[in-house]
Amino acid sequence: MQVKLDGWMLACILSSVVMVSGCTQGNSSTVADVSSPSPSPTPTESVATPSPVSAAVPSQFSNLPQLAGEATVELVVKGTPIVIQVDGTDAPITAGNFVDLVNRGVYNGLAFHRVVREPQPFVVQGGDPQGRDPSFPVDRLGTGSFIDPTTTLPRYIPLEITPEEATQPVYSQTFESAGISKSPKLKHTRGAVAMARSNLPDSASAQFYIALTDLDFLDGNYAVFGYVTSGMEVVDQIQQGDRITSARVLSGLENMKLPGG
Repeated sequence: MQVKLDGWMLACILSSVVMVSGCTQGNSSTVADVSSPSPSPTPTESVATPSPVSAAVPSQFSNLPQLAGEATVELVVKGTPIVIQVDGTDAPITAGNFVDLVNRGVYNGLAFHRVVREPQPFVVQGGDPQGRDPSFPVDRLGTGSFIDPTTTLPRYIPLEITPEEATQPVYSQTFESAGISKSPKLKHTRGAVAMARSNLPDSASAQFYIALTDLDFLDGNYAVFGYVTSGMEVVDQIQQGDRITSARVLSGLENMKLPGG
């Protein structure tokens, strides 16, 4: 009984770390938070594998970038690439936002401002645009958002999580608040890449985190949008203050749908 209680308390402590470390919207506190997903079945000569079909996005979010399918992104940290497979099939807005920011060069030079490995491996978090200023203290990062140059306003995206066996994501609600008992399709396994947010569901912007171990207690609460497919050994060595030297889209830009496009 004591072991179960200690595990529950640890999950609460780690979860609270996530809940106070991300992008701020209004006066709210901010949030930031793998094994790779199962590979696609190998097609055979007699059975054609259909292309994945991304979920339909509600019209109220049509002003946000979307990824219809997959993309591959490379982050270079400490001179070594970290490759991320981004899933726009089950997280079209979350994935589209990330790929758009990578393509704009938003992440180039930004720092990982939060690294939690104790009392057990948790996450590395980065992507605060305030970190572009080298004089901005790293330990004060965690409240910045992407400012869209076309509107001069912060861009926020909705919480977007697709339940298992569902064809559409749940928007703007955690699974608990929506009364959903199923697991999400995209889980917090080691190497999962997800968006940081505040306690407001629709407050994610640019900050993201990479799971250092399986974090199933975050499933249904934060939006996973991809997985590290190579370079996890680099992620395991990231320290607070390490920077993303460069970020680029290796493939999948043809799957992007931009507002007005």
